[in-house]
Amino acid sequence: MEWQDDAIVIGVRRLGEMDVILEAMTRAHGRHLGVVRGGRSRRLQPALQAGNAVSVAWRARLDEQLGHFAVEPVRMRAAAFMGQRRTLYALTTIASLVRLLPERDPHTSLYDALEIILNTMDQDDLAAPLLVRFEVALLAELGFGLDLSECAATGAKDNLVFVSPKSGRAVCEQAGEPYRERLFRLPAFLLDEANAGLPAMSEIADGLALTGYFLERHLFGARNLPLPEAREALSALYRQGNGA
Repeated sequence: MEWQDDAIVIGVRRLGEMDVILEAMTRAHGRHLGVVRGGRSRRLQPALQAGNAVSVAWRARLDEQLGHFAVEPVRMRAAAFMGQRRTLYALTTIASLVRLLPERDPHTSLYDALEIILNTMDQDDLAAPLLVRFEVALLAELGFGLDLSECAATGAKDNLVFVSPKSGRAVCEQAGEPYRERLFRLPAFLLDEANAGLPAMSEIADGLALTGYFLERHLFGARNLPLPEAREALSALYRQGNGA
């Protein structure tokens, strides 16, 4: 068995003296693991850093085996991420989110979204809302999508400003105002990507609070896992008005 694909490095685990087990998000083959011979060598180690884009060729005698990766670097992003607190939190969060996906289950749209996020990671006003949208997309891909199309109470499609924590559905301002303390704020950038403009930090904080609740409820909690510490730290930065 063998195939070749584009991939994003999620992480590595040491295997013996010089080898590693690479965990990668591939475009057509989903989250996939494989052994990289000499992965701790001077030549390969820089390429096998989280966030880098690589080309991988996977081989195994049987499809169900771990198999081996041959790796070629494509875009070396990781060095630019070092020393930036927000970026490192976001990168660690992304890895934790991708690990929620079943191994070898293709999610092409999520892969493409990750590429866009990682390519804009040095532009916080772009990367942060993209991360929130990625979390919304991840929930949908795993069967827990939010319904932001109309008001759960009235059916109205305008002035949607809240989300119900019970149903995951949008609520318009008129219907939700008496219960605003029990509802999540719905940031405008999740409704209209084309015309929402660049969101304020408070809107990003609202978005992270919203998706964080449903991620914990449906995905992390179902696995008896807490939300990642890095994600909590990232949310705190935006709540405090500090996205740097």
